[in-house]
Amino acid sequence: MTFRSRISMRAGLSVVALSVAGPALAQADPARAPVQILDDGLLAIMKGGSGLGAAGRAAKIGPVVDQTFDIGLITRLSVGPDWVKVAPADQTALVAGMRRLTVAQYAANFSSYSGQSFTIDPKIETRGADKLVRTTLSAPKDDSVAIGYRLRQSGGKWRIVDVYYRNAISQLATRRADFESIFAKGGAKALISHLDALAAKTGR
Repeated sequence: MTFRSRISMRAGLSVVALSVAGPALAQADPARAPVQILDDGLLAIMKGGSGLGAAGRAAKIGPVVDQTFDIGLITRLSVGPDWVKVAPADQTALVAGMRRLTVAQYAANFSSYSGQSFTIDPKIETRGADKLVRTTLSAPKDDSVAIGYRLRQSGGKWRIVDVYYRNAISQLATRRADFESIFAKGGAKALISHLDALAAKTGR
């Protein structure tokens, strides 16, 4: 075989390799990445368990929440139409309170490890401008739990804006129903206090 023939064959093989790899790469939906990052972060704090303690788990999962959730949008959607009535300083305080609550809940709910694992459904559903990524949390001695995530693109990145427990119960809808009555009675200040109290109670 001549040198030119070998070059031609290698070039041909490269084209074949690219034609095979191309569709596989095209199927990798970017909305999957934030959910994978969150799953990995949750497993890390579960494995840290009591050794990390509640404060340690919160410190470890906090940056993961910042990277994967759109806390600002979640807060605004949770408050609903009343958001436009909130002063800018109180809006900032509400977003901070929502972050503390989200971090505290993950640190409390994922506090120990006994062989759990996450599986992400490869079929990612498009709903208008949003994506729905479904996962399953499995454990050797417990029933599997389905958890769905709705993501929306912001600043060129996909971020989680809602969580569906057992793919049915919307965390966003639940919070909005809870916040509506509190805001109606005491406005933004009451809602800030409510978030702070929930975060403190959850983080114990």
